[in-house]
Amino acid sequence: MNRSIRKVAVLGSGIMGSRIACHFANIGVEVLLLDIVPKELNDAEKAKGITSEHPVFRNRIVNDSLQQTIKASPAPLYSPAFASRIKTGNFDDNLADIKNYDWVMEVVVERLDIKKNLFEKVDALRKPGTLVTSNTSGIPIHLMAEGRSDDFRKHFCGTHFFNPPRYLRLLEIIPTPETDQGIVDFLMHYGDLFLGKTTVLAKDTPGFIANRLGIYALIQTIRVAAEMGLSVDEVDKLTGPVAGRPKSGTYRLSDVVGLDTTVHVANNLYSSGEGKDESRDAFIVPEVMQKLYDNKWLGDKTGQGFYKKIKDDKGKSVILALDFSTLEYKPSEKVKFETLEGTKAISDVWKRFPVLVAGKDKAGEFYRKTFADIFRYASFRIPEISDEIFRIDQAISAGFGWQYGLFETWDAIGVKNMLSIMESLDMKPAEWVYEMIGAGNESFYKVENGKRSYYDILSKAYKKIPGQDSFILLSNLSNNIVWKNAGANLYDIGDGILNLEFKSKMNTMGSEVIEGINKGISLAEKDFLGLVIGNESSEAFSAGANLAMLFMFAIEQEFDEINMVIAQFQQTMMRARYSSIPVVTAPHSLALGGGCELNLHADKVVAHAETYIGLVEFGVGIIPAGGGTKEMALRCSDMYHAGDTELNILQTAFMNIAQAKVSTSAQEAREMNYLQDKDQIVLNRSRLIGEAKQAAMDLAENGYTQPKQRNDIKVQGKTGIALFMAGIAQMRLANYISDHDAKIANKLAYVINGGDLSYAQNVTEQYLLDLEREAFLSLCGEKKTLERMQGLLNGGKPPRN
Repeated sequence: MNRSIRKVAVLGSGIMGSRIACHFANIGVEVLLLDIVPKELNDAEKAKGITSEHPVFRNRIVNDSLQQTIKASPAPLYSPAFASRIKTGNFDDNLADIKNYDWVMEVVVERLDIKKNLFEKVDALRKPGTLVTSNTSGIPIHLMAEGRSDDFRKHFCGTHFFNPPRYLRLLEIIPTPETDQGIVDFLMHYGDLFLGKTTVLAKDTPGFIANRLGIYALIQTIRVAAEMGLSVDEVDKLTGPVAGRPKSGTYRLSDVVGLDTTVHVANNLYSSGEGKDESRDAFIVPEVMQKLYDNKWLGDKTGQGFYKKIKDDKGKSVILALDFSTLEYKPSEKVKFETLEGTKAISDVWKRFPVLVAGKDKAGEFYRKTFADIFRYASFRIPEISDEIFRIDQAISAGFGWQYGLFETWDAIGVKNMLSIMESLDMKPAEWVYEMIGAGNESFYKVENGKRSYYDILSKAYKKIPGQDSFILLSNLSNNIVWKNAGANLYDIGDGILNLEFKSKMNTMGSEVIEGINKGISLAEKDFLGLVIGNESSEAFSAGANLAMLFMFAIEQEFDEINMVIAQFQQTMMRARYSSIPVVTAPHSLALGGGCELNLHADKVVAHAETYIGLVEFGVGIIPAGGGTKEMALRCSDMYHAGDTELNILQTAFMNIAQAKVSTSAQEAREMNYLQDKDQIVLNRSRLIGEAKQAAMDLAENGYTQPKQRNDIKVQGKTGIALFMAGIAQMRLANYISDHDAKIANKLAYVINGGDLSYAQNVTEQYLLDLEREAFLSLCGEKKTLERMQGLLNGGKPPRN
């Protein structure tokens, strides 16, 4: 059956229901969001004379929930305008409307009786063939389908999103024995391609995959930390980015999720594990967690948990951490371990793992104990929760934001090395691990011919991970590097396309990266069809130019050096735009400053939906001078039509730069004119480089012609400058900006309006580039600009001097 999803009905408008509705709206689907009718009128409704039959009353719960979600931070919608794709209603008046919808998703309270009662009504109202799924995290999926029609059971399964569904990449698909295989295949594909998720097939077992292992790891980490006497700050440092995990660490994550949620899931896993889980007792809530739970110190939702935010005497926010010995809060302390000091020079997390478990201090002991325990537990969960190790790794990585899964981490440490550690701690893994090693297989994964394989326990052989044909993973293509330096790699990714990968810290654009861009273009022009610029960093596509180098030159007043560096940067951006082969960029996460400018000059941008892009130079006392200001003047010029108030269009671009505004999504970047109609937005990050490669191939095969530099950019001259400067002066008088802000803004106004021209006229790109560079140089000589740069480089925020 050729199935498409145009309309989705979401039943339940709580935190998850509303956010799931928003994410479907993000991808262009029409959504019906329903919830219960309130029990009685509130005072406000009575005062307005609203009756119990009025839609305002009957839809109050769903509308209040949706509005609260839309206002939440981080935002659940790519653009506020997408809220119009969501229609609201209630179960009493609107449930019959589900007959017009392609997919009905239940997201009501976690009680089996309520869910079964709702599904009985859904079964009677849905049209045959309609998908029906439940977003549950704890109730067995097969129990919900009991008593339903054959067609319902055939089209029913679990779809477990992680919260917040826009940002967390995991979607677990949990079929029942009666779910049609075609439905499972469809949902696996739809979740990947359309929802942008790492879609993992899970068994109908307690907690499925991610929560079963993730909650086990969280609770056992807290238990080990208590036994070792480690503080909240120490544990979150040890379980944060140094170990390839999110900045939240363990305790901060618990505060964000809510301790009540963690305790609830743990209790469910304990009660359902009797006779099935050899480590069931691990889900007994540790004493310290129980104390917090009893005190209702549940985390962010109650204002305190393992951490508490207060205001000090000066009104400044201060984060306090819980002292377990006193159950009082104290200021966070700087954490220092010898083991962590030894990893500072190791930027690759994969290479860091062996060093972490070899540590001779408390940190090393902590890693050995926690890694050994979770590896042991995961080995015994096969085939209970999954038949394949790669599904376990995908679930834990996508669900909890870990850079590497459990078996991947074990590989990084060395399977035999870790096994020795596990045995020394009396934490032997399952027998299949010994069988694997005994057969001469010393890793859980292998890469052959650019494709990744996993050790399959049933067949005792390596099998290719399915679905890879849609992805290009640079980490699998180390044998395809055709050129490299300290800051960049060039890969042959096949079909005549090169890929340039940045590998500097935060992928900043220093001399090595600039050399890589030029080398990539030269090689592509000589021997290839096109160039993609993309990477697999979890932090940034590029955080911009190398500010430390610029600051050093500015302090020494080496203005000739600065001029040369900026001129080279401009020339590189222009070369990307005007090369004889198509250049396609694949931004994701952060694309700031110079990283934004590179995208502005690409032939096409293939952006991940979660791309946060902006020209942020103003914040450190300068203006965009890698072609960013020029390009925004050019794009505004292209937008002018007869009858337009041209300065209004230009002012929007000016304000985006002057406020150092960064888009909160690729969609907003399009609204800010940083992305254009020709550019593409991709939901699944894993597909990004593959899609960019296809875009480069399409441009080349459709007869790409080297473009000519522009000489028709309409600028406003003195008229625009005067109006902008008047606005800047008003903002300064009102104390909205400082004197130095005003100086930078005036420089920006001068450049984006085309300089001291007596009337509006057309200019060349090079003319605007020269203005950019001159303004940039003059600002580098300002003491207050240097103070802003230094503030950022010292790890803080630039002062608003």
